[in-house]
Formats: sequence, structure tokens, C-alpha cells
Amino acid sequence: MENLVDITYNQTGASSNTDEMGMREMQRKAYAARHHQYILLKAPPASGKSRALMFLALDKTEKQGLRKAIVAVPEKTIGKSFTNTELKKHGFFTDWRVSSYYNLCDADNEKEKTKRFKEFLDDPTAKNLVCTHSTLRNALTQIDNSKLNNCLLAIDEFHHVSADANNMLGENLRRIMVETSAHVVAMTGSYFRGDAVPILSAEDETNFYSVTYNYYQQLNGYKHLKSLGIGYAFYTGRYLDALHEALDTTKKTLIHIPSVNSRASTGDKYDEVDRIIKTIGEVIETDYERRTMKVRTPDGRVLIVADLVEDDSKDRQRLQSYLQRMNKREDMDIIIALGTAKEGFDWEWCERCLTIGVRGSLTEVVQIIGRCTRDCEGKERAEFLNLIACPDATQQNVEVAVNDMLKAISASLLMEQVLAPQWNFKTTKDDTEGDNPYTIVVEGLKPLSSERTKHIVESDMNELIATLYNSNMIQNAIGDGIAPEVVTQVLMPKVIQEKYPDLSHDEVEEVRQRLVLETNTKGSEMEVRSDGSRFMKIGASFVNIDELNINLIDSVNPFQRAYEILSKSVTAEILKTIQTVIEEKRIDMDVAEAVTLYKNHVTRYIAEHGGRMPETTDSDPFVKRLAQAIAFIARKKQEFITQKNKEQ
Repeated sequence: MENLVDITYNQTGASSNTDEMGMREMQRKAYAARHHQYILLKAPPASGKSRALMFLALDKTEKQGLRKAIVAVPEKTIGKSFTNTELKKHGFFTDWRVSSYYNLCDADNEKEKTKRFKEFLDDPTAKNLVCTHSTLRNALTQIDNSKLNNCLLAIDEFHHVSADANNMLGENLRRIMVETSAHVVAMTGSYFRGDAVPILSAEDETNFYSVTYNYYQQLNGYKHLKSLGIGYAFYTGRYLDALHEALDTTKKTLIHIPSVNSRASTGDKYDEVDRIIKTIGEVIETDYERRTMKVRTPDGRVLIVADLVEDDSKDRQRLQSYLQRMNKREDMDIIIALGTAKEGFDWEWCERCLTIGVRGSLTEVVQIIGRCTRDCEGKERAEFLNLIACPDATQQNVEVAVNDMLKAISASLLMEQVLAPQWNFKTTKDDTEGDNPYTIVVEGLKPLSSERTKHIVESDMNELIATLYNSNMIQNAIGDGIAPEVVTQVLMPKVIQEKYPDLSHDEVEEVRQRLVLETNTKGSEMEVRSDGSRFMKIGASFVNIDELNINLIDSVNPFQRAYEILSKSVTAEILKTIQTVIEEKRIDMDVAEAVTLYKNHVTRYIAEHGGRMPETTDSDPFVKRLAQAIAFIARKKQEFITQKNKEQ
């Protein structure tokens, strides 16, 4: 296993302490933005987003003149976060109240929910309503948009919204913003562009004022949790055969098995659960009321294990009810899940998330990590481990395996950006007075010339890095032999312009410089030498921080670390497979040239070199071309076979 991220926190208690109004650090930051019509709040799990929304909603309805507040959550269980809450006794000016009649998460019949939603909009005495995203979507199809004028629409777990035209919640939101005077507060713990479809279009996103409170700020302010490790373990063959090496039964663990449609799955989720339980130990007792098992480990310990993969609705309901009632550390040891226990699932004693198979969505990665990063007494360390398959040279579809690995590495590098302290880059030494220890002066750095670029750098940098790492264009450039200057000076500006189409050429360059600094310095080692000078590891060497300049940073490949990680984590044979696949993607050749080279030269070369094949790494351009011809023909042959199989 390779730990890609391992960060120790200061335990300042700042993120948990409240001020005279009863607000925690993140909530104060959100409340300061309360006068904006459209607010996008990005903050990690357990940071207090639900109560932050209460503060915002009450200010808008009680002090800003809005008529009503509608809160939409992705599923009913999360609705409990918005039940009646006493805020006044902690210093706020009023309490949060929701009539049980208008807490639609407690109702069962969808028609009845829609009926009450419509009643709420016409009820002069009702201020607040809580419902699911599904109820909101259904209700919006039956009301006139004008009914939402002068109302607040608050959407929790906003990453469920999508810019896809088929995403009705996203379409309704855009329509409401265009056609009504409604205010919108959108909240999420994982607003990333690493998914296939963006959450908002770039144009729509510019309407929102973003408030960002990152993982580092949250975890640094905890009282108990000291450190978080994020790592990847690689296996060959079936994951079940390697599970015993990745599973640590001494830690409170949440195991997510792969989707049955994924490459990592065996195709039988129930058999996988049985095999996992056997890896833990022997079942000695089953509690049919709670739907939990007591499992004795080989060393004699007895663990309580829960199976959330089971499809039987009554069994799942019993187990979920028990999980919600748990209030002691010893109530649970290991939970096995598939599509559940991600967002909104609160098991504060969870110390480790073991996730099997590559997750194509960064949203999912961040949500899962959030399950083990709750602060609680007795928990000093949390870990996220992703167990993924190594590319196998005998696999038919090696390219899929390679891309899976690159996704995993990109996600881990991104999490380092999210979790590490942010450097404070300055243009001149005169600007550094009073700054934090992470202040760095960079020669040639353009000053931020507008409020827009300042806000992007202060609030959106982690999200921009997510977009960068997960751009197909950038993914193809990782390890592709492209000059670092091309990546940083040509590809990065394209990513920035796509995400922020309203920026001028000069503003794009200002953001680009900060982005290349962030990607090359975040998580870097720093050492202070005997003379007091500070050195930072950038690329393969240490550089004096007082001599940093933009030209130097532009000359370093920001993705080199991905390959440093691979080289430590996988075998030489697998690295060769990866290199071959990447080389194949770069080949510019047609069938006629490939066939001619193969017929006239490849056979002769092999005979003359004792059976050795030409290699793409050969210093002789002609030999390299022969190797490319072999790879090209092999790829075309595989494409032909794949197509034939599809037709059959």
C-alpha cells in the first residue's frame, strides 16, 4: 500500500467552537454572505452546513423580507437535520421551526406531499418547509413559477443537481433563477467537476457567490482527530484474494464493495459479502431484530458486523433503524455497503473507509472520505484506502485498466490539494507583513487585478484543481512526454477559460499562474536549513523559496508525482504496460504505413537481433517507428475483435 496523503492537524478546536451568536467557524463565513441572492456553500461533512442554512434562511425571512424558505434534501433520512432547532439560547435572534405538517420528509404518500407543498406556498402563516429533491421536482411541475417569487429555495447536497438537460432538478433551478425573484442557497460537501457532467454550466455558475470552507480548515479545527491518511493498494486477480492484506479488523471500518457493473466486481454481490465476512472470521450469532452479526476473528475477538448490501426491504429497514439509534462506540465494528452509507451517513466512530474498485466520480470519493472524518473522542486517526486492480498485460482491455489507475491517482492527488494547507502567494516582499507561515513571494507573479480573480483564487482553487486533474485533455497529457511548458501554458489556460468564460485574457493568465503554483507546491516537502533559508521540493529538486519565479514553476511537470507514485506502488512489468498503452495513444500512423513497415522491416529486425522486439523507448527513431507499427497493428486487431464480439 502507498499512502499518498498523510496529514497531521493542529487540533485548534476552532472549527467546533461557537461565537456569541452560536455559530461555528464555517457558519460565520456563510452568514457573512447572507445578502447575496445566490449563494453556493462548499464545505465538508460535519462542518455544520445544516445549521448554517438555518442561520441564512432565518435572516432572509426575518430581516430581508423574504416570504418563505423551502429546504430540499436528497433523501428522507437527511431531513432530520432540519427539524426544530433551538438557536436563540446560543445567541441567535430566533429559533428554527418547521411545522410537522410541512416537514414532508415524514410523510409517505407522494401525492400528499405535493398537495402540502402547494398549500404551503399559499399559507400566510407558514414560513419553512422541508422536503426531498424528488418532492421538489414533482411539485415544481404543478405550480406556476411566480409562486416562488420572494422565496428562498435551499438545496442540500447540491451535487445531485446537474447541467445535463435530463436532470429535472437542474432544469427547474435554471428556470427559477431566470423567471423569478427567488433567492437560492446551494450546499454541498463535494462540489467538483471531476464527474462526467458538470453541476452547473459555466455561465450559470457565475451568478453564484461561492463560500468555501475546505477540509483542511475543518480538520485542523477538530478537538480529537489528529491525522488523516489517504492511500491506494493494488491487487492482481480478484480483490477477494487480496482483501486480507487491506482489511484491518482492529479499526472501525466501512467497506464499500464495487458496483456489480464495474470491472472489479465478481458479478455476485451476495457471494462477495459472504467472502468478506469469512475473511473477517466466523459468524457465531445473528441478531435478526437488528440484522447484525457477531463474528469471531481468528485471534478470538468478537466483532459486530452489518450487511447493508442485502436487498430485502424489511431487513434493510431494521438495520438502518438500528444504525440511526447507535450511540456507543461498541455498537458496531464493521459495515459492508454497496451504494449506501455515503452522503449523510453518520457513524462518528468510523476510523477507516475501505473502498474497492475505482470510483469515476470525485464527488463519490469525497463523500466516502467524509464518513470517517467525523471528530469524536477516542479517535485520533482516520484512513481512506482504495483497493484497485493493477493493469494486467494479459487483459484484453488494458487501456481501461490504465485509465482507471490514472483516475485513482488523480483523485488522490486532488485530495492532497483539498486537505493540505494553502500557500499564500505574493507578488512583492512588501505584501508579506503579517502573513501566515505559508506565505511565499514569487518573482514574475501577476497581481490579481479584479475582485473576480481574487474570489476565484481565494474560494475556488481546489475545485479548479479538480477540474484540471479530471479534464480528458489533461488526463491524456499525464506522463505523455509533453513538455511541461505546453501543459502549464497551453492546456491549463484552456481549462480555466472553459470553467470561467467571463474572464479576460489577462485574468485567465493571473489565475493560471496561481493554478500552476498550487499544483506544483501543494503538499510539497519544505525544510529550513541552518542559515534560516527555506527550501521547497518542486519536481525532483529542492529550490530556495526566496528564489521562486514563474518561469521556474512553468518548467516543471505538475503531474510528475503521479508517476512517482506508480513507480513505488506497482511492478516494472505493469509500469511497462502503462507506458506502452500511453505510447499507443500518441501514435500518428495509418494502416498502409504500419503494414509496410511490418512486412518489410519488423521480421528482419527481430531475426537480426536474436528474437528481440523493437521497443518504443529505443533511441533510434526508425526502430521506435517499427515498435509503433507493431503496437498500431495490435490495437487495430483488438478493435476489430471487440467490434465483432459486439455484433455477435
